[in-house]
Amino acid sequence: MKRMAIVLAAGQGKRMKSKLYKVLHPVCGKPMVGHVLQTVEKVRCERSVVVVGHGAEAVRSYLGDAAEYVLQEQQLGTGHAVKQAKDLLGHEQGSTLVICGDTPLVTAETLESMLELHETSKASATVLTAHMDNPKGYGRVIRGEAGDVLRIVEQKDCSPEEDAVREINTGTYCFDNAKLFSALEKVTNQNAQQEYYLTDVIGIMKEAGEKVLAYQTDDHTESIGVNDRLALSQAESFMRERIARYHMLNGVTIIDPASTYVGADVTIGADTILNPGTILKGNTVIGEQCEIGPQSEIEDSVIGDRVTVKHSVLNRAEVGESSTVGPFAYLRPGSKLGEHVKVGDFVEVKNSTIDDGSKVSHLSYIGDAKVGKNVNVGCGAITVNYDGYNKFVTEIEDDAFVGSNVNLIAPVKVGKGAFVVAGSTITHSVPENDLAIARIRQENKPGYAEKIRARARAKKNSQSQS
Repeated sequence: MKRMAIVLAAGQGKRMKSKLYKVLHPVCGKPMVGHVLQTVEKVRCERSVVVVGHGAEAVRSYLGDAAEYVLQEQQLGTGHAVKQAKDLLGHEQGSTLVICGDTPLVTAETLESMLELHETSKASATVLTAHMDNPKGYGRVIRGEAGDVLRIVEQKDCSPEEDAVREINTGTYCFDNAKLFSALEKVTNQNAQQEYYLTDVIGIMKEAGEKVLAYQTDDHTESIGVNDRLALSQAESFMRERIARYHMLNGVTIIDPASTYVGADVTIGADTILNPGTILKGNTVIGEQCEIGPQSEIEDSVIGDRVTVKHSVLNRAEVGESSTVGPFAYLRPGSKLGEHVKVGDFVEVKNSTIDDGSKVSHLSYIGDAKVGKNVNVGCGAITVNYDGYNKFVTEIEDDAFVGSNVNLIAPVKVGKGAFVVAGSTITHSVPENDLAIARIRQENKPGYAEKIRARARAKKNSQSQS
């Protein structure tokens, strides 16, 4: 049976009190509507239509070609929103999933179970429900004596008896597509909000003698719809716990999940250890048997197996197997480390490659550079890559030795096996196996230090008397 999805993402989200459109607020690093659309894709929906309104262009820009779009110019309720998809989907036969773009915690497993119940039972509609001890703000699911769904009543329209019901509507449904759009034609706005409720479709179908079922999720957190910053923080907390549990069950050690942040799209290999204060964001990939942290932030980076990263920041960088980074290192975009590379304390690397076995152990800046294999870069050495207008490349070939406090004024090349003496400022390329020294000859002046101090004291006394 063909499956389709309608994602409701047209609401303004005034309670968020934000310039950012509601469904684009991130949960664990991914906008809410991104979570929802990814979940829909996992249950094999062949077409996904996103209903946009406020912030339509921003949503289209983020989702791109991952969905089709319809515009709800006036926000007249959920039923009105779904009806906007009629021109695209009204002629289709099959099952249509309707889900809100601000419900990032709904899982593919739950949707698949609901869809299977709906399809095998040949139901006209199936409602995803949850039990909540405090259902304030949610529509109530009213069942008949046989347990079938009679209707869904919004909070503001509940009678006292209906208000006491603890089974709530999550806002996610599965419909027979043709019957959905037929019933939508009969929905009115005769309610407290004067809106066209999608929930009224349930009552219309029941009156027509159609089969309406409910599938209750065991995890009430899946029902959370994010309408304000408090709900956003709750969704973030539940998602973080879910992500951490997933990785730990797949062989990752997380010393303290409460102080560790792992984004929704992060991949981590088995036997890796995440220490407290670790933040992994974006599309980061961590290999096996790594140790990350404490207090390290890695974003959109690829880390090989057996890598150690401590107290460091990596952004759009690559680190090869068995390398070490930190403490207190900064790998900026375009940094690529080979295998068995050491980037030590207070080292910054930007848009540079450092090949296998090389070491930049401390207090150095490597920018716009190509560093070969088995190179030693001494303490305080820097590549001077910027003249105020343009960036230039420094090349250091295999087996070269760069001493402490060396300035390499780009563009410059240090040849294979060359040796650059500490304290040198190199402005010309150094040929293979040559030794380069570029510093002023030392001159000692006997007793001159005391003359300088005497001169300074006299000047200070003169200033105090005046």
